[in-house]
Amino acid sequence: MIPIRDINPSASRPIVTRTLIAINCAVFVYELMLGSSLRGFMYEWGMVPARLTMALGGSDTALGGALGTVFTSMFLHGGWAHLIGNMWYLWIFGDNVEDRLGPARYLLFYLTAGIVSALVHYASNRASMVPTVGASGAIAGVLGAYAVAFPRARVVTLVPLVIFFQLVTLPALLVLGLWFVFQLFTGTLALAGTPGGGGVAWWAHIGGFVFGGVAMAFLNRHRYRRGGRRLA
Repeated sequence: MIPIRDINPSASRPIVTRTLIAINCAVFVYELMLGSSLRGFMYEWGMVPARLTMALGGSDTALGGALGTVFTSMFLHGGWAHLIGNMWYLWIFGDNVEDRLGPARYLLFYLTAGIVSALVHYASNRASMVPTVGASGAIAGVLGAYAVAFPRARVVTLVPLVIFFQLVTLPALLVLGLWFVFQLFTGTLALAGTPGGGGVAWWAHIGGFVFGGVAMAFLNRHRYRRGGRRLA
């Protein structure tokens, strides 16, 4: 299923969401300009789990630099499809989450989701020498928050039906819930050593989504206890 748009107008301009999209696109354009230097750039600024493991173990690898890549990696992308897919999901679902949290808190939430997702991926791949790049972990946090805050929002979705596609309007909880189940299923297969992972950081997606859902549920409860309107 491919979400096309949600029927859930935002009450404010998603300035942070648009800025994040612009930054990711600008960094990707810079990547395209690197040519043969791109591989080294990805290893330097992407999160390499093995490098972080060595740094934490007291090797000569600089701990500060290794930890810094947990942040920088979320603004890098491995290709056009990677970038467009991530930014598409952020464009559809980010504005409403930003509207509910407010710009400053939303930015903090987004970055925290990205860091948490990267660390979850690291915990499942500590010896990997493959650089981990992409905003998908942070965006998974946005999806988790959206599923909790707007479970009944309608999402226009492109659904494959045998040999053709059909546009169907579905509840956000169903669309995002199925997305999460797919990540969990494939991530579990990857842990079991089943081939076909395709180099995707499935557990980064899982960790980000769970963080986003839990964080939004906590904010719902906190605001309700203070006598404010529930975020649902």
